[in-house]
Amino acid sequence: MADTPSTPHSGAPGAGHGERASAADWIAVAAGALGALMATLDISITNSALPQIQGEIGATGTEGTWISTGYLMSEIVMIPLAAWLTRVFGLRNFLLANATLFILFSMMCGFSHSLPVMIIGRIGQGFTGGAMIPTAQTIIRTRLPRSQMPIGMTVFGLIVLLGPLLGPVVGGWLAENISWSWCFFINLPVSVALIALLIAGLPADKPHWHDFINADWIGIVGLSIGLSSLTVVLEEGQRKQWFESSEIVWLSVITALGFVLIGISQFVAKKPIMRLSLLRNLRYASVIVIVFAVGAGLYCVAYLVPQFLSLIAGYNAEQSGAVMLLSGVPAFLMMPLLPRLLGKFDFRVLVIAGLLCFAGSCLLDIGLTAQSVGHDFVWSQLLRGAGQMLAMMPLNQASMAAVSREESGDAAGLYNMARNLGGSVGLAIIGTIIDRRNTFHDAAIRESLSANSVLGQERIAANTASGFAQTGDMAYAKLRALGQLAAQIQQQAAVITFSETFYVLAIALVACIPLALLLKTPVSQAGGAQSSGH
Repeated sequence: MADTPSTPHSGAPGAGHGERASAADWIAVAAGALGALMATLDISITNSALPQIQGEIGATGTEGTWISTGYLMSEIVMIPLAAWLTRVFGLRNFLLANATLFILFSMMCGFSHSLPVMIIGRIGQGFTGGAMIPTAQTIIRTRLPRSQMPIGMTVFGLIVLLGPLLGPVVGGWLAENISWSWCFFINLPVSVALIALLIAGLPADKPHWHDFINADWIGIVGLSIGLSSLTVVLEEGQRKQWFESSEIVWLSVITALGFVLIGISQFVAKKPIMRLSLLRNLRYASVIVIVFAVGAGLYCVAYLVPQFLSLIAGYNAEQSGAVMLLSGVPAFLMMPLLPRLLGKFDFRVLVIAGLLCFAGSCLLDIGLTAQSVGHDFVWSQLLRGAGQMLAMMPLNQASMAAVSREESGDAAGLYNMARNLGGSVGLAIIGTIIDRRNTFHDAAIRESLSANSVLGQERIAANTASGFAQTGDMAYAKLRALGQLAAQIQQQAAVITFSETFYVLAIALVACIPLALLLKTPVSQAGGAQSSGH
């Protein structure tokens, strides 16, 4: 499908069969990359600063989760809508409007002093930021010739991987050293630079209002209510004990209704808003399934490692962020080599190697103990970073190579939605696993430490003696010794649970290897050929 010639979008000089992209094409790619970086960074930039934000706006811990959920909910709805809105308003108009609105919503968040205002601002950020992720991929696909696409896709893939890693580090540093408000104010200079690049790099285009009037409104409504409700169910389900909550039950019903409407739109709409017909292409469908699993892996590891470092090693957000950034080191080191690797090696080999590295990094973490600290994650994080790059870079390009240029906008929307949805599903699953397995292991350890347990009695006696020597109060010393034993039991149960969760992730990633065999390297790149034609 991608090996046949296709008509480039108007005003995209680099989209044709020319050997080299122009300066304007690279400015447009830089604009798309900067927008995607800003959007992916803002997904997680509030995570480290959440305690300060909650204190300032008077939100409880449960209410504060909506600061992140609001962004994710609106972002995942906008991603598949971006291709349609680009056709309606024109690419430059659409992105300029999004960049401007992103500034306004960021300022609203930075100046907010109440939870409703903060949530509205974050939902607005999610809508406007979500549009920048698939459009960045579309710009690369339509502005660069095939021979230079590995460079563009490497830049895009690097941003998608590093944005969520940098977010907590940047957010934590700003909150600790300046103010939590700067987690949002920092978007102002970045967005101004983005607007300048968009004006310089993208040609002016006219809106096509007939695409708005004749849109697939059944699909749009279904997509909006279905994906937003599904995101809330996945984010809040475990916290609310899943279907024991009437709120989760009703949201699940709305999710099902939304997907029914999306299904109906595939048959009644001339141009469905979500082109599920693309999944008939096995090459593209295999990419979507793999990126769903890899997305789950990325988000789950980004959750598990900081959680372990915080709960077990006692690290703060900034220290955990430094450990997480280790996985970005291979990304920078491999960046000059990846375009050449993509041009010379079969995509199947690269993706399988990436999946094996990623799974291997998870297996390295199953041997963690209660004494494990940051340096115990060095090798697993470095291997993980290499695996993510080797898997994601070919997948980014394979997703675009599997479709024609006219389909690239819809394909990019589905691809990015699958990655984010995989993350939400993965987090919901491991949240349930952690909660239930932690309870199981805690009970099992407590049961083994009966009143007749020699080891348990020795530990209590030693802690009691130590406490009595410090306080001189035997009753208090015994109570404190029991409390210390209970805390140690919880810690050991948590360590076992984290090990099991890393093991489950490794199995899920290895299970995707057969799907990688369905991938196909574009003809112009197979065997290292760098032809300008298709």
